[in-house]
This record gives sequence, structure tokens and C-alpha cells, in this order.
Amino acid sequence: MSKLYYNKDADIKILKKKTIAIIGYGSQGH
Repeated sequence: MSKLYYNKDADIKILKKKTIAIIGYGSQGH
């Protein structure tokens, strides 16, 4: 159970990083 939660939490962190990267990349005008 804790492993499943950890994997879910890791996925959320990766998704947030990707979202931040996409927003940051777009705001730079590239």
C-alpha cells in the first residue's frame, strides 16, 4: 500500500515538474 502511494506521489511530482517546465519554456518566448 505504501509503495503504491509512493509511486502515485512520485508521478504527481513528475507531472508538476513537467508542467512548470512547459510554462517556464513558454513564458521565455521560445
